[in-house]
Amino acid sequence: MSPDLDVAVVGAGMAGLTTAHELRRAGLEVRVYEQQEHVGGRMRSFRHDGYTIDEGAEQISAQGYRATWELLSRLGVPHRDVPRIGTSVGVWRGGRAHPGAADPSAVLTGAGLSPRARFDLARILAWTASHRREFDADHPERTPAGTLTAREFARRYHRDVHDYLLQPVAGSFFGWDTARSAVAPMLSLLLEVGPATGWRTYRDGMDLLARRLAEGLDVVTGSQVHEVVTEEGRVRLRVGNDSVTARSVVLSVPAPVAARLHAGAPADELSFLSACTFTPTLKVSCLLDRPLAPACRKPLYVLLTPDAEDDVLSAIIVDHAKHPDRAPAGKGLLTLMADARSIPDLLTAPERQTAERLVRAATWYVPGLEKSAGRHFVHAFPHGLPEATPDALRRRGPFMRRAVRPVEYAGDWVMLRPASEGAVRSGALAASRVLSRLRPPRSAGRPRPASRPTEENVS
Repeated sequence: MSPDLDVAVVGAGMAGLTTAHELRRAGLEVRVYEQQEHVGGRMRSFRHDGYTIDEGAEQISAQGYRATWELLSRLGVPHRDVPRIGTSVGVWRGGRAHPGAADPSAVLTGAGLSPRARFDLARILAWTASHRREFDADHPERTPAGTLTAREFARRYHRDVHDYLLQPVAGSFFGWDTARSAVAPMLSLLLEVGPATGWRTYRDGMDLLARRLAEGLDVVTGSQVHEVVTEEGRVRLRVGNDSVTARSVVLSVPAPVAARLHAGAPADELSFLSACTFTPTLKVSCLLDRPLAPACRKPLYVLLTPDAEDDVLSAIIVDHAKHPDRAPAGKGLLTLMADARSIPDLLTAPERQTAERLVRAATWYVPGLEKSAGRHFVHAFPHGLPEATPDALRRRGPFMRRAVRPVEYAGDWVMLRPASEGAVRSGALAASRVLSRLRPPRSAGRPRPASRPTEENVS
């Protein structure tokens, strides 16, 4: 009996949608199964009473996001729909906000760093610049930083480098514990995306690209896949109470979920899957009756609140500064990101209690917030962001060199790159691996089809 589909993709986040898009372009019959009632995963946005609320990812970059920009161009999305944010990232220290974090200008402006720490930051920038070609975000296991954790790397420098730069950036944007995650992927990614002043957003919500991709695909939402089993060169999926067969399956879900669904995965896959751990993320969206923001000498898009200063919040995002259309005229929208140390308790608490705790903490930085905040929304992802532990870094090489099989994987964790660009690149790579197996061998004299991305040329 012939399979029901050429390819089944499990998960309609950015990785799954990119995979399905590439395979559909190649002429294969593809269906995407998504457990939630919506597409986008951690790139989802929703609309409420004139507000556009980003549940997960917050920004992209004008540089270092080549695969994303190629998709946007292919789908006809104009650059005006991906505007530059333009405002600064600040860090809280000594009772006030210091602008310029995540920007090389911090060497001169300080951005909350002491003079000695600024000197050490200049040393780091010079060292990374001299090894620029070796810091490849697609191959973080090959960098001169080795498998040092961010905390181990920081011990070479003034304490401020860790406490007021590496830790707040890693803790807010990556959701990482600097004692657990390797510094190499972090440095590689920061070098690629460039200064925060060049970061961009999607005009109509961070799910713009996901929605556009889904428009041309067969996506079944509200459909949970319980198991995938390889049978004589094809794959059987248990979807709800039904069974579906496909010539190939791509698991575009977090690594722990993929390992559970594909319990019979070969050892060279399970080794990396088991090493790819995730940190939970949680944040609260505050719909305001006026556009409040942390006080600073420069307008802020994000205020980082380091562990050394706060144990409840990791950052405050000023969404109406990110783009004015995020809130109705004369209104405001703030996102309060929970500190990793507070998330375990918050995940099990009632949503109202969670919102009240974060709002109470944020009022220290944004006076008047409690009185101006109306409706709150809590967004939690148990598998929020992939960690890049030294163990995962060591096991990635063999995983990327594994043989092509009926079950493939996609997700930002494959690239050890906690960003939507990592998801897009992994989707292109998964599609190329599927095509290398499903396409018949080229016959002599037949025209060569267009080349597909591989791990080596996906960057």
